[in-house]
Amino acid sequence: MSLPVPSLDNRHFQDFVDEAKRAIPRHCPEWTNHNLNDPGVALIELFAWMSEQVVYRLNQVPDRLYLQFLELLGIKPFAPGVASAELTFWLSDVLDHAVHVPAGSQVATGSGSGETVVFSTVDDLVMSPPRLTQVMGTGRETPRDLLPLLRSGVAVDCFAEAVEGDAVNLGFGDSLAGSALRLLVVADAEGRGIHPDRPPLLWQAWTGERWTTVTVHRDTTGGLNRAGEIVLLMPSSHGARAVAGRTAYWIRAVLREPDPGEPTYTRAPRLSRVDASVVGGSVAAEHAEHMDTEVIGRSDGRPGQTFRTRRWPVAPRRAGERVTVTGAEGTDVWTEVTNFTRSGPFDRHYTWDSSDGVITFGPAVRQPDGQVRRYGAVPLEGSLVSVTGYRVSGGAAGNVGARTLIVPRTPLPYVTTVANLQPATGGSDPETVEELKVRGPLSLRTGRRAVTAADFEQLTMESSPRIARVRCVAPRDDGGPVRLLIVPRLPAESGLREIDDLALEEPLISQVTAALEPRRLVGTRIELTTPYYVGLSVGTVIRVAAGKHAATVRHEVEALLRTWLDPLTGGDGGAGWAFDRDLTSAAVRHRLEAVDGVDRIEEVHLYEYDLRRGVRVGTVRDVVHPGEDSLFLPGELIVTTR
Repeated sequence: MSLPVPSLDNRHFQDFVDEAKRAIPRHCPEWTNHNLNDPGVALIELFAWMSEQVVYRLNQVPDRLYLQFLELLGIKPFAPGVASAELTFWLSDVLDHAVHVPAGSQVATGSGSGETVVFSTVDDLVMSPPRLTQVMGTGRETPRDLLPLLRSGVAVDCFAEAVEGDAVNLGFGDSLAGSALRLLVVADAEGRGIHPDRPPLLWQAWTGERWTTVTVHRDTTGGLNRAGEIVLLMPSSHGARAVAGRTAYWIRAVLREPDPGEPTYTRAPRLSRVDASVVGGSVAAEHAEHMDTEVIGRSDGRPGQTFRTRRWPVAPRRAGERVTVTGAEGTDVWTEVTNFTRSGPFDRHYTWDSSDGVITFGPAVRQPDGQVRRYGAVPLEGSLVSVTGYRVSGGAAGNVGARTLIVPRTPLPYVTTVANLQPATGGSDPETVEELKVRGPLSLRTGRRAVTAADFEQLTMESSPRIARVRCVAPRDDGGPVRLLIVPRLPAESGLREIDDLALEEPLISQVTAALEPRRLVGTRIELTTPYYVGLSVGTVIRVAAGKHAATVRHEVEALLRTWLDPLTGGDGGAGWAFDRDLTSAAVRHRLEAVDGVDRIEEVHLYEYDLRRGVRVGTVRDVVHPGEDSLFLPGELIVTTR
């Protein structure tokens, strides 16, 4: 039971009015007209209103002291999260020289009813002409060097046996990281037995550590069976590797297991020619405005002095975004720390609060013996304090949809179009005061150490505002890892979510890992992953009430099912469908009966749903059990009205 918080003064407007009127006979017995039209009564009500405002402000004192207490403990509001997206720039033509898109290039959303959103590229993008130096066939047989035959005009089999794992490898003389690579292929229709729109091929690139899947933007070859082009969006890293003794920057088309019900090759496709060119490139961008070098003040030589940037909230600092102090002896670069607990008197440290842009230098603390200890150095009096640059975060407004960032604001020669092929993610608004008041006690209970399941969940939630939900699953044996099932925060969707929307991005994983690593017990292993998403299909037949429009009722029922079963907004409380909670057809009936316009529910059918293939699995179910590490993800919803 929580302690009750007393109201310092619980009187309201009418209480003050009644109290003043009761005092009239005692102090002014000749005043007998107490009606509302009396000027004196009007003055009483005016002062009663003013007194109520004073009492209201007085009652804010406990909340103010509570928030100041949290601030003393180092618990501050989360700064807004920065939305990120990958921008793809397309060249006007195949060029024989490199095209450079500098870091900081801006791209905005197109014309629309909302406010324009501007993204800036994070790194430089260089799109250089590729040099194809190797073509190797690998698999169970001895590696085959195919390039001499292709150059002489001889058609070659891509795969030796056309079995799973066989691959044709293309080696390049330079890294193609971030490039949009176009392969012009001349081939014969010899790769028989496959569906040309769904060939059992997987394009991969060597990143320097592992093979990673490459996105196929366009493929008109029908699975290497006819002349056409293949456009591959290369990953942001592309490393060199030796294949069959040949070192190059490799990509490969590898035969994979076909999808269920799909055929595979009965004969290997034959290539006559392969030409490579770069037609564009992709680079990471973020919804943050870049601020140049800024002078934030001049030091007065006192400990604990603070400065503030002109703009805030400030995005998490990247390399090169620092505080410098310029004095008579030159310019020194100082180091940002989270607090001054381990700072010595000569350490050039400072803290930078992202939420309000305040930069603080080390304080001086009086010790029991009377001496004063400094936690961090202080810039000399008269020194100029500057920041080398910073970024102002944009919040949740940056979570724009796919193909909306299409207007370049920075002139880019040889670039015709630009777009974000996937939605922007990661943007979040700053934490509100009410949210901070709820999080504060939970943070104190963990002791800043990850021991119990609740500790892991709370520290994970605090590590990033981009996390919506987390569940800690204890290890099944003594040597197993602690599994953290993370659901990322996503923008509100009008349609069904895709399973790939809920994947964890590498920056988020790194952020959570950095937060948990110093707080875990020695020997505790942590595994960061997503819940297992159980696809769900619901079919229902409803009887529409008289006088109601069937299409409107059907839309309302579909929207309710989509929201109620959602891992982020579902459940009875709207905070996401609970882990390990069954769904029954009876519960669906009960929920849908509350929809305006529904007369009665005639049928409810539940099916498990393959989220990858987009088909129902198995027979109709009365109960679907998701499991302790699982959540529902709605798939096909079929609502029939009568």
